[in-house]
Amino acid sequence: MKAKGVRSVTGKRKSLAVLAFEAKHRDRPRAVARYLNDALSTNDPALITKAIGRMMRAHGVARLAEKAGMRRDSLYRSFGGEFIPPFDRVINILQALDIQLIAKPAIGFGRDGLKAKK
Repeated sequence: MKAKGVRSVTGKRKSLAVLAFEAKHRDRPRAVARYLNDALSTNDPALITKAIGRMMRAHGVARLAEKAGMRRDSLYRSFGGEFIPPFDRVINILQALDIQLIAKPAIGFGRDGLKAKK
């Protein structure tokens, strides 16, 4: 029995799960931010890179490439999870996704920035 799915505009077959994932995150910056924050919380560069790649594909790589002023093939290579992309490329694609990167103290640090005592 063949896997159920729908052909995309490129002719590639996408599973129903992938289509549902993309629909849930497409043009919904809060959902994208939640997904990426979960990935960032792992501190795993490969997983974070793959998560950004999934968000790129959910929004349409060609559209994001144009918005970020980058080449589509470069984005596929950068966010496929095989290697860690340059930080400026990460920032550019996050901005194209309407996501802002914000720094905050890690859990366990007090207001003064010192490690909390146990």
